[in-house]
Amino acid sequence: MTHKIALQSITGLSALTAGDRLKQEGYNELPSSKHRQIWEIALEIFKEPIFLLLLGCGIIYLFLGDAQEALILLGFIFFIVGINLYQEQKTEKSLEALRDLSSPRALVIRDGERQRIAGREVVGEDVIVLSEGDRVPADAVVMWSTHLSVDESLLTGESLPVRKQSVEDSTDLENTMRTATQHRPGGEDLPFVYSGTLIVQGQGIAQVYATGMQTEMGKIGKALQTVEQEDTVLQRETRKIVSKLTFVAIAICVAVIVIYGATRNDWLQGILAGLALAMAILPNEIPVVLAIFLALGAWRFSQARVLTRRVPVVETLGSATILCVDKTGTLTFNRMSVQQLFVYEPKTLSTQFYDVALHEREALPETFHELIEFGILASRKDPFDPMEKALKQVGDDYLARTEHLHQDWEILREYPLTGQLLAMSCVWQSPEDKLVVATKGAPEAIADLCHFNTQQRQNLEQQINKMAAAGLRVLGVAKVIGQHQKNKTLKSLPKAQHDFEFAFLGLLGMADPVRPTVAPAIAECYTAGIRVVMITGDYPATAQNIARQIGLKPATEVITGAELETMPEGELLSRIQTVNIFARVVPEQKLLIVNALKRCGEIVAMTGDGVNDAPALKAADIGIAMGERGTDVAREAADLVLLDDDFSAIVQSVRLGRRVFDNLKKGMAYTLAVHIPIAGMSLIPVIFHWPLVLLPIHIAFLHLIIDPACTVVFEAEPEESNIMNRPPRNPRESLFSRRTLKLALLQGVGVLVVLVVVFGVAFYSGHGEFDARALAFTTLIVSNLSMILSNRSWSRTIPEMLRTPNAALWWVLGGGVVFMGLVLYVPVLRHLFRFSFLHFDDLLVSLTSGVFSILWFEGLKVWRRR
Repeated sequence: MTHKIALQSITGLSALTAGDRLKQEGYNELPSSKHRQIWEIALEIFKEPIFLLLLGCGIIYLFLGDAQEALILLGFIFFIVGINLYQEQKTEKSLEALRDLSSPRALVIRDGERQRIAGREVVGEDVIVLSEGDRVPADAVVMWSTHLSVDESLLTGESLPVRKQSVEDSTDLENTMRTATQHRPGGEDLPFVYSGTLIVQGQGIAQVYATGMQTEMGKIGKALQTVEQEDTVLQRETRKIVSKLTFVAIAICVAVIVIYGATRNDWLQGILAGLALAMAILPNEIPVVLAIFLALGAWRFSQARVLTRRVPVVETLGSATILCVDKTGTLTFNRMSVQQLFVYEPKTLSTQFYDVALHEREALPETFHELIEFGILASRKDPFDPMEKALKQVGDDYLARTEHLHQDWEILREYPLTGQLLAMSCVWQSPEDKLVVATKGAPEAIADLCHFNTQQRQNLEQQINKMAAAGLRVLGVAKVIGQHQKNKTLKSLPKAQHDFEFAFLGLLGMADPVRPTVAPAIAECYTAGIRVVMITGDYPATAQNIARQIGLKPATEVITGAELETMPEGELLSRIQTVNIFARVVPEQKLLIVNALKRCGEIVAMTGDGVNDAPALKAADIGIAMGERGTDVAREAADLVLLDDDFSAIVQSVRLGRRVFDNLKKGMAYTLAVHIPIAGMSLIPVIFHWPLVLLPIHIAFLHLIIDPACTVVFEAEPEESNIMNRPPRNPRESLFSRRTLKLALLQGVGVLVVLVVVFGVAFYSGHGEFDARALAFTTLIVSNLSMILSNRSWSRTIPEMLRTPNAALWWVLGGGVVFMGLVLYVPVLRHLFRFSFLHFDDLLVSLTSGVFSILWFEGLKVWRRR
């Protein structure tokens, strides 16, 4: 005995069974880009120039017979490798978390409920729901479908989509599941869908038979890459400056070795001096700083429920000048409820209106029953769309125990909504074999199907405008009369909806509440110099009502989709600079809006969720897809994915983007600044025939402070207080802008002058070489720590910033002070560093000089405020 599969009977797996299967089968994923092992990361770090230089110095010390110095350098190598390993591991974990988040989502039925889960959590025998624009998460057998077509070119190379057909009944499903692995992709009217392929039309429900490496995709070893790693503008910029500095460093080092060896006839010490200078000049931290900032920046975005699919967006967000957002689901909750009903008889021109919200506990008048009945019949039996859910709810509330609900009717055919006709129709068969056809959609499309004349359209438009002005989304409903109302076979049904004879029933007004976080977020955008543009398929009056609720200005001007189609380019470029509401827009017109805004010189962020939104998302400077309701096609085309579909998350992302770039500039400025005094104190003694101030061991010690400071400390720094009170950053502004380079140069030179004075005075006033070196090095450490504190903010002073928490800062400062104390007052270490014992007054001189070297920058902050 066979049983036709009833949709309402599909409950899927239980959560407990799915959890057990996940443990047994493993995640539904293919091996992605190879995960780097810890020894591989360590090997990469050892290949860095700074470590090769330290190793070279250690070998020379061994050659000179100074084993202690060599061992200390070796110890520093392992210590610095440890710091770098920690940073690299943190970066790897962040990227791994992003890969997990960015795996395609899957809509499954479990415990009788539809749930959105990560595609990697799909297990065997899961029931998956497929819709246009989705990627199939696993190999499966189609249980039910309507107009289902799939692009299988990823597996077959065939560019044309193939039509799919569902199994006939439960017995057919069981047999097909057993033999499914014997079939291969390709061919029309088969019940198989395959992991990684794309739904291009229709809907379907399917049962999974293979996941992970057992899928056809797994067998041929193709992995869909999720988080793309690509060179960003900043990476190219830093590579260029590092290359230039490396070339300069090598040239100066060779000159130092030659000058030292020729003038002092001590070539080994000359090589040590040259290697020390190379370690001082080489900006090996810069690429590391950038990589860590961008990776951890992307991780911070994910903490705010925003997925970064492409790393460059972290640096682009701070430049955004316009946010183009969809109304439904982004500015609103996308939770519809039927608020108003309007019944219209075109022939007699009689009308009746009913406000559901004003009569919540009252029975619905009989006049409006048919309108609700055919609204439900024009929807799917098990709705997922918010509007169809709202119709089902109002039917359950008001039509229960009446003859207007038809649970026992069977759907025979569905005419889907298209770009040319914004209406969908469903053909039902009653138990008495009678055909009933219902349609719903945009009121003008329904009026077109019902062949309204001009007067009828005008009357209808008046009522639409009234409902739209109340902020409601308006739907038209109609039913088929005439020959197709009678008993007919499925084959006799027309190909297009226009071939039916429709009778207009009325209008449904649906409310979609605005998210409470939107108005404050838009106000914040305005203070940050960012313009917000609302794009919606709703009527102008609806859009204007929402605009007034959320504080979007100006709410008086609107451009409609119809106007966009006919508007000359010159007029569009002129009007688009002031109009912030676009109504009755179809997804394809978003691309026109994006391109027009970009031609006006704007940096555009655009949201989208459908298949047709993909071109606009790709064209925008920042494409933003919806994680909850968005299709996989939109997600793949986007730079960001909002996991909660909330507009305020976009604004939070802009804030984070600005913070990342600000902190990156501070980290880079500090890195460049701190190398200037180190390089200067390595070079000047050679020129003035002084004893060498900084030996390789001293520079290795400095890297213990510099490396974590320029990455961990500055990356964790909170945002500036005025971060959203200033205009967007110019996208052409370089990371190493004149201002940044000037600040770094002035800070570095200021510290270098103080160090030269301290060493020179100590050396020429009769103190020995060890005294002068200890004083200068202690001053350099104090100056270094002062620079870290000062660069935390370029607007607030050190005392003000001390109240702002940053745990990593105190670890670095505390570590620096403790290590310095050990080096100065543990005799063995003091001897290795070639220092003398420093008394309290010596420490006071170093402390005062170090703080003084950075005071001018603190004064500049105060002066700029005034």
